[in-house]
Amino acid sequence: MKTAHLDTFVHDNLPPIELQPDFIFELPELEFPDKMNCAVEILDMAISKGYGDRICIQCDRLTWTYQDLLDRANQMANVLKKELHLKPGNRVLLRSANTPEMVASWFAVVKAGGIAVATMPLLRSLELIQIIDKAQISHAICEHALREELLKAQEGCHSKSLKQVSFLRSAESQLDGVNSLDMTALSHSTKFENFSSLSTDCCILAFTSGTTGVPKATIHTHRDVMSICTCWPQFVLKPEQSDVFIGSPPIAFTFGLGGLILFPMTFGASVALLEKASPKDLLIGIQKFKATVLFTAPTSYRQLALEGLIDKHSGLRKCVSAGEALPGPTRALWKQVTGIEIIDGIGTTEMLHIFISANELEAIPGATGRVVKGYKACILDDNGNQLPAGEIGHLAVKGPTGCRYLNDERQAKYIKNGWNVTGDAYLMDENGYFHYQSRTDDMIISSGYNIAGPEIETCILSHPSVTECAVVGEPDDARGAIVKAFVILKANISANDSTTKSIQDHVKAQLAPYKYPRKIEYVESLPKTETGKIQRFKLRQ
Repeated sequence: MKTAHLDTFVHDNLPPIELQPDFIFELPELEFPDKMNCAVEILDMAISKGYGDRICIQCDRLTWTYQDLLDRANQMANVLKKELHLKPGNRVLLRSANTPEMVASWFAVVKAGGIAVATMPLLRSLELIQIIDKAQISHAICEHALREELLKAQEGCHSKSLKQVSFLRSAESQLDGVNSLDMTALSHSTKFENFSSLSTDCCILAFTSGTTGVPKATIHTHRDVMSICTCWPQFVLKPEQSDVFIGSPPIAFTFGLGGLILFPMTFGASVALLEKASPKDLLIGIQKFKATVLFTAPTSYRQLALEGLIDKHSGLRKCVSAGEALPGPTRALWKQVTGIEIIDGIGTTEMLHIFISANELEAIPGATGRVVKGYKACILDDNGNQLPAGEIGHLAVKGPTGCRYLNDERQAKYIKNGWNVTGDAYLMDENGYFHYQSRTDDMIISSGYNIAGPEIETCILSHPSVTECAVVGEPDDARGAIVKAFVILKANISANDSTTKSIQDHVKAQLAPYKYPRKIEYVESLPKTETGKIQRFKLRQ
């Protein structure tokens, strides 16, 4: 496989070809040219299609047309290339809330031939260090308000690869002496010579946590991005140019990147970006921006409905759920309150976006949906054999996207005989609908976040009062699951509310706050095998 990149780090660390998945491009819509830059295909082509004067992005403080976004992305790309000396193939960490400047930065990086590595704003320095070292990040673009943890990570990373750190601010919040990319960009040309990428060149490294807590970087190409823009939105969502998208997932989630940026722009629609996206914030945004398409997790749908924040006069016409299994009661409650059938779907970071789903007319209670056109899916047993309808096994998928980890031995676990094995237990019924059963590994999925138990265990064990611990997911009606810790305390330490709060605060200070254990049970011993391995299945029981 060739690359047009000058910095070939990602290309050199692709998994061996025998460990890569089978890719299928059976649809004529998936026949892409050998040379293609997805940022150009989505943003520059929007102007060619006549979308230039259409509203593209709105937020509380500004509104940009498609032409506005293109101008700012080109100006930023000029700064990256001419002042920050970005080379094609360099990895650029993006750290920001969902803002127009974040979107312009993403397009600027990809237009210039860089590889965008978007990170969630909640991540702490220890987590950022792992990402910087794993991906050998050379540049970072960070919202000024989030600079503290990034600068700590830059100082603490082992690779010392991160040399260029730039900040983002809105024009209203200029600060003297701050290297502001968005303000510097205003002095640059709105024209930019886009990098001529190969369609198989990497443009995104999307990080996902494994059960070991060590992050995995998933490699995605320009072809992958255009594939997800072609399949699920065209055949399931079916948006219209008049739609206004809104949602809660961070752009750093591939669910958010697709649902709030790539998909609306592919179809000439617009998006309303929210820097904060609690259910109440979502409601305000839906009303203010007259949103018609909502992307959020089942937890938010349930809260909006239960708290009486939404009704049949919201103006919404399509609602999409992903990130975790959609409980049947939540689907029924939402339809009762709003009259709208939720479009459910399952996607993974490894596959980039949704590959099993059903539109609102074909959705049935208890099922995620059918395989999306362009993909294939089946259920495998433990030996990799396909199971008949009605039997529970491992969900396996093939399509135009697939898992390629950056230099990671866990590649061999995810790919089996060309299939992407997602780690989810499913069954497929006689009508081809896939029904979620559970996770097959130790991943805890809470409110749409993937949380690795061992990472939290390591953090809890660093608390001075703790001797031993184990972390599992406990089913929860509101969040799908919550993090629960079983803890053995040191002698003379009392198992009380004060100790619980101390441990919880300790985790919040070290890791992203959503990872903290909402429940802690103090025990005298943990169930183990003869070889000393903790039997977490017994704790889950």
